[in-house]
Amino acid sequence: MIWSAGEPLQNGKYQILDVLGQGGFGVTYRARHVQLDSTVVVKTPNEYLKHDPDYEKYIARFVKEGRLLERLDPHPHIVRVRDLFQEGNTHCLVMDYVDGENLFQMVKRRGAIPETEAVPWIRQIGDALSTLHKSGLVHRDAHPGNIIIRKNGKAMLIDFGIAKELVPTTLSTTGVVGNRGFAPYEQLLRGSREPCVDVYCLAASLYFAVTGERPEQSLARKLDNARLPAPRQLRPDLSVHINQAILQGMALEAPERPQAMPEWLALLQAPETIPTPKRKTPSPTKPPQRPRKETKDSPRKPLTPSRRNKQSPPETIPWLWLAAILGLYGLQGYFTFLAGAWAWAGAWAWALAGALAGAGAWAWALAGAGAWAWAWA
Repeated sequence: MIWSAGEPLQNGKYQILDVLGQGGFGVTYRARHVQLDSTVVVKTPNEYLKHDPDYEKYIARFVKEGRLLERLDPHPHIVRVRDLFQEGNTHCLVMDYVDGENLFQMVKRRGAIPETEAVPWIRQIGDALSTLHKSGLVHRDAHPGNIIIRKNGKAMLIDFGIAKELVPTTLSTTGVVGNRGFAPYEQLLRGSREPCVDVYCLAASLYFAVTGERPEQSLARKLDNARLPAPRQLRPDLSVHINQAILQGMALEAPERPQAMPEWLALLQAPETIPTPKRKTPSPTKPPQRPRKETKDSPRKPLTPSRRNKQSPPETIPWLWLAAILGLYGLQGYFTFLAGAWAWAGAWAWALAGALAGAGAWAWALAGAGAWAWAWA
């Protein structure tokens, strides 16, 4: 029986607003928490499965995991479980209502999503699944229909795989034809509850987001050798490491996949580029300075002791000039003697002697000046 709008639950604590969806798992309602005046989601199992011999076992697990989820610490990317109760013979799980657009709807509207948008969303959901795994829970239904993109741009994981505990595997939400491409074959055939099941589901959701195409079903790959096209075949602009991460996460056999969600999320990280060592630019060297020519205004450098002590022979006495002067005076004295002027000859003799003395002194002065000029040079 499906509840109609306005139906009260828990003595009026909740009020049914409308039906959000129904399928093999049961019925999902949107309801209102009357006292808090907030919108919630009420999920119920399919009542037609009560005749299944394992139904009571499924219900026991549903209740157990529902309580675990209710006690789970709040996570920014996991819908909050608020309540777990039984209305008549129907078990109900109450969760926050998340307003937004699921990934199925978004890809249908926009087509393939750029990896710069899709990868951060998938990382957020992967972090949420890691939290569930640490608490001993496996979602098992992380397909695009259960990934809501909120108006603030953040991704939220809704619904939980515990609903599948209430139905046979062939009728589970992932068993629906539209969702089979997102589940590994060991889940479809054996109901596996290993964390690598969520790795496959989330990798398949990323495949769908960045290519706009549903991935090949795992059962067809297993039984019919169907080929899974690499994402880069559909989107050549996709990063190589994202392409590889998707393929590794969707490995057909469970042991070939990353066994833990953090291990797979690490594959989404762009490989670190090794920084090339910076070439050290040599600092410009000053060109060798040429020795500056000494000008008249520049001060003379003091003599070093080695230069002061260095001896050099004095310059040669200018004998040529001295001989010319002596010849001149001798010629004048000869003409005076011929004139017979003895007095004048005596005077000239004294003059000649004086000249000789003066010339000698002048020559030695020249020599001394030359020596001092060499020393100061």
